Amino acid sequence: MNKKTRSLIIALIVIILVAGTLMAYKIVTNKENDVEEISEEQTEENILTAGVEEKKVQIFNGNDRPIAVMIDNHNLAWPQAGLNKAYLVYEIVVEGGETRLMALFKGVDVDKIGPVRSARHYFLDYVMENDAIYAHFGWSPMAQSDIPKYSINNINGISESESTFWRVRDKSAPHNAVTSTEALLKVAKNKKYKTTSNKDSVLNYVTDEVILEEGQIANTVTIPHSTLQTVKYVYDEQNKVYKRYARGKAQTDWDTGNSVATKNIIITFCDNYTLNDSEEKGRQGLKNIGTFNGYYITNGKAIKIKCIKESRNLQTKYEDLDGNEINVNDGNTWINICPINAKVDIN
Repeated sequence: MNKKTRSLIIALIVIILVAGTLMAYKIVTNKENDVEEISEEQTEENILTAGVEEKKVQIFNGNDRPIAVMIDNHNLAWPQAGLNKAYLVYEIVVEGGETRLMALFKGVDVDKIGPVRSARHYFLDYVMENDAIYAHFGWSPMAQSDIPKYSINNINGISESESTFWRVRDKSAPHNAVTSTEALLKVAKNKKYKTTSNKDSVLNYVTDEVILEEGQIANTVTIPHSTLQTVKYVYDEQNKVYKRYARGKAQTDWDTGNSVATKNIIITFCDNYTLNDSEEKGRQGLKNIGTFNGYYITNGKAIKIKCIKESRNLQTKYEDLDGNEINVNDGNTWINICPINAKVDIN
């Protein structure tokens, strides 16, 4: 190799080294700039979100297992205690045209609930779909049969001590037995019932306010469950809740005197019928398996919905007329189950 060729090779090597160094520097610089840009974006995002917590549903949260309590709804049982602290209340016809209530409590401390009355077998369907512990004071023959059949975790006041269910003096029997969440949880633990649950809510609660833009005006809602029991809800626009009336009388809390009120109302139309049970007291059954018409009512508006229950222990699905699950406002709900031919008035 002559001197000229050697010089040319050395020159080429120097050029390659310089070009490589420049390229490496450019890559490193670009990476540093990218990291700096990402860091700036993250800092800006952190500033924008600082102090802002993700909204969470308040009415149904945590893993406390719900407790369902049968509440007397005879006029001699009024006023009742604890209903405003229930996240969900079912109202269904029983014998004689009366209705009975089942109030569900979750993660709240309620020192007086009642008056507590006896179980009816079709309420078990709603106990199961909510994975609840069922508290009652006595039972009908079919409820007595179905509770062990479906392995319902139940607490029967008839067989419990006076520290769990006690009678008060300002009402007369059988409309004066009361209990508390603390007392019921104590018994549940003694019976080795599970007191936590990961089951999803039956209702699809959302944190953003649900406004039924396409719904009809619903400032008053009148539901005739029977010739004896007519319920009326009147919208309180200031507080965005419905105040409850029954048989023309305002419903109030036993101890506080506050109006019984609810954020949401669901109506399901399905028929009840008279049973031929061993006691022949005109007790009722409920045709609640299938698809039924209904309404969802909140914030002064109402929409028509479909209420779908495929079996006794499966959760009811509440859908709009397009088949979409309805969004429900984060607040307490009353579910009124009334006959198909009930002349419900919404205006």
